[in-house]
Amino acid sequence: MDFLSITFLIALINIIIIDLVLAGDNAIVIGLAARNVPKEMQKKVIIIGTLGAVIIRASATLAVTWLLKFPGLLLVGGILLIWIAYKLLVDNKDHELKAKTSIWGAISTILIADTVMGLDNVLAIAGAAHGNYLLVIIGLLISVPIMIWGSTLFLRLMTRFPWIIYIGSGVLAFTAAKMITDEPFVHNLLFVSPIAKWAFVVIVIVVVLMLGLRKNRTQNSPSPAGH
Repeated sequence: MDFLSITFLIALINIIIIDLVLAGDNAIVIGLAARNVPKEMQKKVIIIGTLGAVIIRASATLAVTWLLKFPGLLLVGGILLIWIAYKLLVDNKDHELKAKTSIWGAISTILIADTVMGLDNVLAIAGAAHGNYLLVIIGLLISVPIMIWGSTLFLRLMTRFPWIIYIGSGVLAFTAAKMITDEPFVHNLLFVSPIAKWAFVVIVIVVVLMLGLRKNRTQNSPSPAGH
């Protein structure tokens, strides 16, 4: 993947969209964890917590990018990412997080919560980077300002324009399908033809979006028994 090639730029755009869609939750966690700390210390907690979370995420993303080079793991990662793409559409996320009053208590809450919640982001960026560590680093650099400044605005936009979430889910589904088709033994067995490969990618995206749309319509429709 040459620097500034079409493939590189498409992967970078995918990573930016993934960051925008998935990094918002982590910013919410940071804000919630810091809310009971004395006001004059909140900025310090947010900065230390964010830096710690970024270091953990960077290490995890680089490790996952390396691991995805092993046989079979692209397939496993792709299947897991399909599930993440679907869950992004149908999850009603209630951020029930107990805010601690001590500085280090709040920081530890941020680090633990971000490690758990950041797994989807780590896997998605590693998959979209296709083993390119430069893309991983760029993706991580992009995620930092999003977590600190941009996520609140983007979350408001997602609330106002729900279709944005479907774009993010579609990008995740695209990344997942590409991971599966790029798995060597699967590729050689099923996707030697480019038509078969791209047909599979389109089918995965359509199925994920349609299932998510159907689930959301079912959840939002009024229950006859409720009258």
